[in-house]
Amino acid sequence: MAHFLIYRMFHCIVFDMPSKKYFIITFGCQMNESDSERLAAVLEQAGYIKALSIEKADIVAYNTCSVRQTAEDRVFGANKVIAALKKKNPRLTVMLTGCMVHYGKKELKKRLPKFDLFLDIKDIPKLPTILGINKKTLAKEYLDIRPSVESPFSAFVPISYGCNNYCSYCIVPLARGGEYSRPAKEIIAEVKNYIQKGYKEIWLLGQNVNSYGIKDKTYWANKRLGNKKPAIEKGRCSFSSLIKEIDKIPGLPAIATRRRQQAGDWWLRFTSPHPKDLSDELIQTLKNARHFAHYINLPMQAGDDTILKKMNRHYTARDYLSLIKKIRAAMPNVALSTDIIVGFPGETQREFQNTARVFAATNMDMAYISKYSPRPQTVAAKKYTDSVPLAEKKKRFDKLNAILKRSALAHNKRYLGKTMTILIDKADNGTISGKTATYKTVETSTAPMNAKKLLGTFVDVTITKVRDFSLEGIIKR
Repeated sequence: MAHFLIYRMFHCIVFDMPSKKYFIITFGCQMNESDSERLAAVLEQAGYIKALSIEKADIVAYNTCSVRQTAEDRVFGANKVIAALKKKNPRLTVMLTGCMVHYGKKELKKRLPKFDLFLDIKDIPKLPTILGINKKTLAKEYLDIRPSVESPFSAFVPISYGCNNYCSYCIVPLARGGEYSRPAKEIIAEVKNYIQKGYKEIWLLGQNVNSYGIKDKTYWANKRLGNKKPAIEKGRCSFSSLIKEIDKIPGLPAIATRRRQQAGDWWLRFTSPHPKDLSDELIQTLKNARHFAHYINLPMQAGDDTILKKMNRHYTARDYLSLIKKIRAAMPNVALSTDIIVGFPGETQREFQNTARVFAATNMDMAYISKYSPRPQTVAAKKYTDSVPLAEKKKRFDKLNAILKRSALAHNKRYLGKTMTILIDKADNGTISGKTATYKTVETSTAPMNAKKLLGTFVDVTITKVRDFSLEGIIKR
């Protein structure tokens, strides 16, 4: 999925004794964010309370990401910090969960000697028992836990867990296991609960959201961008059908200005789809869905067919460009982003130039470009030598980033002078910012006394200035 590499701290919660508190540090994608919210719920149910800082905590949890080496390095570099904390608080418990658990407890304990507990995220319902607290668990299954949601207006809803794609560079299938789809009724009920509480934004999450519900997880790989309907698991449906059902959920009665009726009372987003699974039916469903916010992150990873085959991506560069063309034909105002890896093992200058050419042709609003780093136990790490020097990877990164800046700025110029509806997600004194339906960041300002009141609300902003990756505007009165 799209890895924005978020470093977020969930301010803590405690155990059976009033003095005990927890602190969660989260690395990785939105799925990791969602996992941390479920971990927080388990700790709260066990009696923990929030800590204002890591220094105040009695239990510290690192929820980890293994997608890139840089995320792991931050965790492996935490020994000194933990040692200092334990010196001040000898009873401090430090746990590690998330994707890095795939290394195994023996290896992790060797590299992280100051950590006390290593726990698979799917085993967090067992945490109170492991900690010796006589409390009933919230749920038997990890995804049945009702999360302690950090945001009062934006919620993550996992629809599946794990992955069956086995892209050669990716650790996720090894770290999270095979793909499992939640029952549709559970997902719809969870979304409905958030909407009835007044949430304005719902993110559907999965390592591969558009293979949700499919019985044969290799179906689309065999069909390769096919459009025939696959068999669906009992109690599930296709991703397209799930979107249709969720889109029927009404928001709270409007306080309604005309603008809010046009914008919809809540927005639906998802991440991340796989190009090989994105059917014509799904495109039409998204086009017609009233609540779908017109933004799609569609990872390309490379624009050269040889590299795509080595990555085990099951599509060609031509397939990808055709898909982009279909999406834009159906939804002309859609904003698109992608993920790209530069310096994959053996990537030649010619192969990289093919990626640069295809990337330029996609004309993206945004891209998340990363330098290849070998992930232990993956096919790419076992089969290929990491042969592209870091300096060369940086050059290739810089070239794609230059292409991105040009296309992003061109897209943003179309917003100049227009009035856009944004959902305010940050408010600091009189400075506020939010996202458009197309996921553009818009900065604006208001009187300090009004800033906090606007957090989590829709407002209309007239765009007065554009940059590569953000916009500025004035709130429309």
